[in-house]
Amino acid sequence: MKITGNEDLRIQKTINGIYSAFEFLICEKDFERITVKELTERAQINKKTFYRYYPTINDLLAELQARYSQEYLKTVGTFEYPRDLMKSVRSFIEYSASQNVAYEKITCSGTYAGIRQQMIDQVMNNTWQNSSEFQQLDDWQQRTLISFMQNTGLEVYKQWVADKKRAPVEEVVQTAEALMSSVDKFLEVSK
Repeated sequence: MKITGNEDLRIQKTINGIYSAFEFLICEKDFERITVKELTERAQINKKTFYRYYPTINDLLAELQARYSQEYLKTVGTFEYPRDLMKSVRSFIEYSASQNVAYEKITCSGTYAGIRQQMIDQVMNNTWQNSSEFQQLDDWQQRTLISFMQNTGLEVYKQWVADKKRAPVEEVVQTAEALMSSVDKFLEVSK
């Protein structure tokens, strides 16, 4: 249940408690091992209250994913692609670096590959799909470009996290930008 701010304070508190407990459990264990019982105990609510807001725990995960995606889209939603690709790469790394450990686990763990892909698809559909240059590419070229970009940016971030974030964020951004710089050449060749 998305909070609009118009809900009763008790409802807002309950939803925030569910989110907080859920993010804590994500940090603690793989998603398949999180149960509604455990979540409700951590959030100090009963199961009936949880089910009033979420039909399943998967719905809660989908809402959390949508929250992350929408927050990120506020930053990159006005970018023009491919012109603003480097701004987008920078925004992804900086946004990801500023998030909590639950986001990090969802983004880096194989357990969350499906929900992570939904996040990526939502962002790509709201950014690159609006690019006239992108639309001029053949379908296989579009798929190749999207796959390259999402895998490259994601792998740079995942490697940085795996290295315990020892490198400064700016160095990570520059690494991702250097790898992504080949996109301009690809678009030139594809014309």
